Amino acid sequence: MTSSQLAVPFPKPPQEVRRALEQLRLAEDAGLAPTGLPLLDRPWDPATCSAVVRQQLWPWLDDVAAWLNHTYAWQTTYAIPSCWPTHPHLVQELAVLACLRITAAAAMVPHGLEEWHRYALPTFHARMSERLSTGCPPGRHTDWPARSRAADYDSPKAAEARRALFDRDLGPTPPPGSEP
Repeated sequence: MTSSQLAVPFPKPPQEVRRALEQLRLAEDAGLAPTGLPLLDRPWDPATCSAVVRQQLWPWLDDVAAWLNHTYAWQTTYAIPSCWPTHPHLVQELAVLACLRITAAAAMVPHGLEEWHRYALPTFHARMSERLSTGCPPGRHTDWPARSRAADYDSPKAAEARRALFDRDLGPTPPPGSEP
């Protein structure tokens, strides 16, 4: 992203993302029961989105990452690496940050954008820096350092050991139909 503009505009969300955000706003305004919310795409939580929304969400988030790098990454620790889609924490956090920015910019007063600059953006940068540390320099993606621990956690042996601890904590279970 190169521009001679003093203030480069934030990337406009694509049609399906805008539609999803508008549906959620209308649902909130109408007081939709929380049980109906899982039926709606929530772009700040990509796993909840349909393939149609995700198809437009990914390129938009890529544009948002480029915008953030161009606009706010003075220090290298604030630069979002080009391999961001391979880092689940960045996928999640970037989606939230982008949606917060859209919501804040749509307000009739500047308070939301001020809060985005004061809280959302700095905490995003802090968490990204903490989680990536010195990993993923330009052109060199660092694979998931905790992969072996996650594999151990997911193993059947470890899962059974946890279940045994849970069962032991609960003690003997009374037979069905008996009163405690």
